Amino acid sequence: MDHALARDVIYTPLDTANLAKELERSGFRTRLARSQAKDRMEYLHRPDLGRRLNAACIDDLYECSRSTKRLSVIIADGLSSPAPAQHALPLLRELKLRLEDWELDDVVIATQARVALGDEIGSLRDAEAVAVLIGERPGLNAVDSLGAYLTYGPFSGRTDADRNCISNIRPAGLSYSDAAYKLAYLLDEARVLGGTGIRLKDASDVEADKAGNIVPAMWQTKALPPRSP
Repeated sequence: MDHALARDVIYTPLDTANLAKELERSGFRTRLARSQAKDRMEYLHRPDLGRRLNAACIDDLYECSRSTKRLSVIIADGLSSPAPAQHALPLLRELKLRLEDWELDDVVIATQARVALGDEIGSLRDAEAVAVLIGERPGLNAVDSLGAYLTYGPFSGRTDADRNCISNIRPAGLSYSDAAYKLAYLLDEARVLGGTGIRLKDASDVEADKAGNIVPAMWQTKALPPRSP
């Protein structure tokens, strides 16, 4: 049964219309995009096409107004469409509360998408940073795991060495609140360093307080009151 569920989610299409409606009801503007993979089978057999933007989407995604604080968010089906369908919006709600010095761009819903598709989209949006929320490869015990891939200064040609990843975002894994805290932390640190990936280490889990005690950083969110341990 677990194996069958894992296979099913790979082929389940993302309901982009319903996801767009849910996002817009929550106050997020949306746009649609797709990769060069024409269908699911081509997407699975040609990962390279899933990393390239379909030319028909370019004009709609191009942003001529410049902003030094723009964060573009791409919600992508990846290898598990139930993951973004269920977890992307709750994560975005939590993240929005923590974006003190960032301007949240229109949310782009992308299909037949791989992580690197976000680099081209982020470049077209003239974004300072891009976060790709994507369905991760399903496992036997986790078929709805969401991954968040952060890239500072996106452009076509970026590699995985240029990104930071937060994985297993779901109620049974990393909570929306803790994942949003990590994303906000990495965004602020990326701006200081001028980059993400191997240059940026995630030190959000522990911090030293004034007395020298180790305190989980996710209890010390910037935009929300501290939570009890």
